[in-house]
Amino acid sequence: MTEILFYHLEQRPAEAVLPLLLEKTLERDWRAVVQVGDASELDGLDTALWSYRDDSFLPHGIGEGELAAEHPIALVADQSNPNNAQLRFFAKGAVPTDAGTYERLVYMFDGHDPDAVTRAREAWKALKPDHQLTYWQQEPNGKWVKKA
Repeated sequence: MTEILFYHLEQRPAEAVLPLLLEKTLERDWRAVVQVGDASELDGLDTALWSYRDDSFLPHGIGEGELAAEHPIALVADQSNPNNAQLRFFAKGAVPTDAGTYERLVYMFDGHDPDAVTRAREAWKALKPDHQLTYWQQEPNGKWVKKA
């Protein structure tokens, strides 16, 4: 059964949270694919992952390239899995509809966007019957607390 984590972003945007989660993913020797809701978000996310911290490096690439299968982290705007990842992140408007063959899905949604919150609630209801779901919410200090 695929584990699905819902991250309710309230204190920090996806560009700040995602690199930390991707670092943990690589520490486990997992590959990840990060899906965004619109291809126009790819370049901004790519830049954020290269520059989020001076003393860190997240090896990644945009999924369409000929070396896409080699990237530990692939950025995509579609359902593809160019690097055969075990973990799929949904950010910047992308919403999970099924778990596929992934070990884990991580869905990050903007808590300040009422439409994003509505889509998250709908996804929760649709995925709950067949998967193990957890819901994480940020406290004002940035710490994550498991709420469900």
